[in-house]
Amino acid sequence: MARLSLREKIIESGVQTLHERGYSGAGVREITADAGVPQGCFTNHFRSKEAFAGVVLDRYHLRTQALMDATLRDERLPAIDRIRAYFDEITRWLEEAGWRYGCLVGNLSLEMPEHSELLRGHLIEVCRSLTDAFADVVRIGQAQGEIRLDLDADDVATFLLAAWEGAMMRMKVDRSPQPIEQFKRVLFATVLAPPL
Repeated sequence: MARLSLREKIIESGVQTLHERGYSGAGVREITADAGVPQGCFTNHFRSKEAFAGVVLDRYHLRTQALMDATLRDERLPAIDRIRAYFDEITRWLEEAGWRYGCLVGNLSLEMPEHSELLRGHLIEVCRSLTDAFADVVRIGQAQGEIRLDLDADDVATFLLAAWEGAMMRMKVDRSPQPIEQFKRVLFATVLAPPL
């Protein structure tokens, strides 16, 4: 297996560092120490911490897309099962992390909009991509008669993503799966219920 370049080491480690410590809580010193590279390497590969956070956000989003490919876009499953599979897979990861970290996109969304127009714009694009993926599978579920038809698929997807981020925020505060489980119970019993 090929060795990671220093840039790749910083990015790969940076996903975890920013996820666990947040943007404000992770300085260049912490980022490079966690990556096991000299501090000077950072400025050789990234023009600013803000630019670095954008690259980390892209890498995290790629991982999210891979998870969506394996769950939300799995055409062998009915739409409602795809959505369940996605949230179940994320829930497993959250449990492994001790219910502590939530979603990097949500974390940065809470922390960055007042400080960086560059990252705010980046977060808008990522959130739009996530919302579009959910809207697509909701439309499929509506066409298949699995999901109620009286709600617009884009509205459902926007609500779903916002409620999920809120549930993870509460999960982090409580360090408990209860908010996640409550979110799933209510979501599938109401918003994603079959047509009447």
